[in-house]
Order: sequence, then C-alpha cells, then structure tokens
Amino acid sequence: MGTDLLLGLISLITSLIAAIVGLGGGMMLIALLPLFLAAPVIIPIHAIAQIASNSSRVAFAVKDVRWTYFLPFFIGSLIGAFLFGFLLFNISTDYIPLGIGLYILLKLWCKPFVQNIEKYENPYLIGFLQSGLGVIVGATGPLTLSYLASKLSDRNQIIATSALFMTFSHLAKIPIFGMIGVSLWDYKETVLIMVIGSVMGSWLGTKIRIRIDNDKLLLAIQWLLTVLAINMIARTII
Repeated sequence: MGTDLLLGLISLITSLIAAIVGLGGGMMLIALLPLFLAAPVIIPIHAIAQIASNSSRVAFAVKDVRWTYFLPFFIGSLIGAFLFGFLLFNISTDYIPLGIGLYILLKLWCKPFVQNIEKYENPYLIGFLQSGLGVIVGATGPLTLSYLASKLSDRNQIIATSALFMTFSHLAKIPIFGMIGVSLWDYKETVLIMVIGSVMGSWLGTKIRIRIDNDKLLLAIQWLLTVLAINMIARTII
C-alpha cells in the first residue's frame, strides 16, 4: 500500500506538471515507473494513468479544445499502434526501460533527432509516430505538442488539444498489450490510486497554470528527466 500511495503521489505531481506546461509529466512518469514496477507492465500502466490525466485535462478545459486535426490524428494513431505493436512479439520486455531511457535522452539533448522527429507536420504521420513509438517507449507527447504549437497560438488551446490527442494515443495501446497477454489484475489497486492521482493533478494544474513560470519549471524537468533516463539505462545494462 505504501508503494501504491507513492505512485499515486507521483501520478498527481506529473499530471500537475503536464497540465501546467503541456509536456514533461508523461516522460517523468515513465522514467520513474521502472523503479517500482516489473518491465512488462510499465507501459500499459503508464498508458492508463495518462488516459486519466489527459482525458480529465480535456474535461476541465473542453472549451479550449480545437477539433480540426483530430480525425486524421486518430486514424494515424490506430495504424501506428497496431503496426508497432507487432514488434512487441519479437523483443524482450526486459529491455523496454533501456528504450525509454535512450528515447528521453535523444529527445532532450540530440537536436538532429528532434528535428527529424518534429519535421513531420502531417496529422496522420504525427498520430502514427506518436502512438506507434508510444507502444515501445511509452511517452511521446512532445511530438503532438510541437505540431500543435506550429498550428495554434493560444497556450490553453495547445495544452487542451494536445491532451485530447494523447488520450486517444494511449487508448490505442491498450488492446495491443491485451493481445500479447499482459494482465494488470494484480495491479488493480495501484492503477486505481494512480488514476485518482492523475485526475487530481489535472484539476490542480488547470487551476494554477497561469501563475507558473514555465521556463524555470521546464529547465528543472529537463535535468530531472536526464538523471532518471541515465538511471534506467544503467539498471538495464548492468
């Protein structure tokens, strides 16, 4: 129960961060989960927590959601999730934390990687890449956020619309893990507490968003994610 409550608190904090700045929360959560959970359940539990976080963020700011790009994004998400899902039949889940750690470091510090990922401005491709890569590495929210930032100018609209996209991106992963036999029944209390924490974080973050200095918070998140990513890689290969 102590671990479950700690994961609930972590879910609250990471959801709070995502509600304030639009990104970082999901990546931080996926970086922390390997410290508490077995490798095969990391990404599906992360997906459920993120569904709760993002869908509640949409509910709390539904007036700011812009639906224009949703349908092509959703179609791309379904295709990407199922195509990349087949890769899970051929890789060991023990190496998922390694993939997550490498992805986070590349996303934070490798400009050519970021430029190649973010240059796809088609909503079909954004959905395909976000949900497809998300099956393997879990948190790919910055893909959507960078795309929407190039299309929308209002901060609240960007965050709310990104939350809608990420909700369905994570939903698209759930059937994949069911197909490969991952069961979360033994983690039902953990999942419930994390969902509650995620919703609470979304509510608080939506309320205090306008009062926070984004630049300082983003810098702190960047360095914390770096440390966590290196720890994940080291724990996998040592």
